[in-house]
Amino acid sequence: MSTRELPGRGERVADWFDGRLGIHTLGRKYLRKVFPDHWSFLLGEICLYSFVVLILTGVYLTLFFHPSMNEVTYHGSYVPLNGVRMSEAYASTLDISFDVRGGLLMRQVHHWAALVFVAGMLTHMMRHFFTGSFRKPREVNWVFGWSLLLLALFEGLFGYSLPDDLLSGTGMRFVNGALLSVPVVGTYLSMFLFGGEYPGHDIVARFYSLHILVIPGIMAALVVAHLILVVYHKHTQFAGPGRTERNVVGTPFMPVYLAKAGGFFFLVFGALALMAAVASINPVWSYGPYRADQVSTGAQPDWYLGFAEGLVRIMPGWEITLWGHTLVLGVLIPIVVFPLLLVLIGVYPFLEARVTGDKGEHHLLDRPRNRPGRTGIGAAWISLYLVLLAGGGNDIVATRLHLSINTVTWAIRIAVLVVPVAVFVVTRRICLGLQLRDRERVLHGRETGVIKRLPHGEYVEVHEPLSQAELHTLTAHQRPGELVRHEPRGNPR
Repeated sequence: MSTRELPGRGERVADWFDGRLGIHTLGRKYLRKVFPDHWSFLLGEICLYSFVVLILTGVYLTLFFHPSMNEVTYHGSYVPLNGVRMSEAYASTLDISFDVRGGLLMRQVHHWAALVFVAGMLTHMMRHFFTGSFRKPREVNWVFGWSLLLLALFEGLFGYSLPDDLLSGTGMRFVNGALLSVPVVGTYLSMFLFGGEYPGHDIVARFYSLHILVIPGIMAALVVAHLILVVYHKHTQFAGPGRTERNVVGTPFMPVYLAKAGGFFFLVFGALALMAAVASINPVWSYGPYRADQVSTGAQPDWYLGFAEGLVRIMPGWEITLWGHTLVLGVLIPIVVFPLLLVLIGVYPFLEARVTGDKGEHHLLDRPRNRPGRTGIGAAWISLYLVLLAGGGNDIVATRLHLSINTVTWAIRIAVLVVPVAVFVVTRRICLGLQLRDRERVLHGRETGVIKRLPHGEYVEVHEPLSQAELHTLTAHQRPGELVRHEPRGNPR
């Protein structure tokens, strides 16, 4: 007669939770989920880990920051500003930088993480755009990612403005001017945001609430929803042997991918800490406290909002009067174009599906060269962004290159209209050329560099046939319409 061994305490606890939460079933289903192995998937992880670093460092900074516009006289470790009147927000920022142990490092880690977070999101979305992973059934997830990018832009603006230094105050003057340019309700919007006549007394407190509570909460919810949809829809992958629309080839989440992800998190955290330790960013003590009668020379926003300022700087100072109201078109038109450029990114998956009539599900990624039109549009958008970014620093460009600022401004105005079109045409032609090269490789093989003389005296280069894996990668896509002749669009190669 055998005696049954009693379960241990750990097993009993696991059984208790499994009976109520079903964690064993969920774990068996999702812990072995397969993740494709490709370097481009790390871009999304950089975004996620930077967001985690932002939350951790932000919690630390909230313990010492005072979001108040009340005036105080500074008496602290930074001697050049001793005896200067300033807001409590600016004074507490100086205290964090010079008197709180590790405060300056945390401030700089927080700021660098914000820049890397936005850069990672923009690069991550461009990777999805050029490879077509936004197509059905992932349009909603694309909108979630786009919403995160949009919120991050404003979250960065609010956080950048909290110290109430002269540089960020100059940016707030820009925001106030943009609000005042809105017809009819512009004055009311400005009074509501600033709590009275500019600069008001409530702007820091209001931005603080938005910066640490409202927007981070929405972003955290979007991140969770984004990851849930990633798991639900499964990962996209590049075409290759054994990879179809119905499977995923890669490594399981547990334990391989989890170990990689954990190590990569510490690499990102370490890189951000190293950047913060060796590269100073936003030294607010050099600018001084904000005063409404002063403007910081060479004021520039963070890079991700530079293109918005570029729109205003290159716009002619047009004004018209209608029904007794003056419309400042030099500011109004840019603040209308700015959201339109962002909205086009958000709705692009739906526009492409409507134009192409593509209603099928896609789990294999496109090579950018095989979608010349889409690749050209993406390259044109990036070129427009870079031109406007240069426009946002037209005074710096003119100073560094010893040029007239009018010359720089007019050159950028022309470039805004010409460069995106030229980039689209050139990019599309490059993609078509790469397609033709792939076609030659499929038909004739790889060049070996070996020259062979035929019996009748002709010299030819010896070509080596491609492997089946390479042939599959080059041919596992629909033929683009630009190269199809006398055949229906969409026939497989």
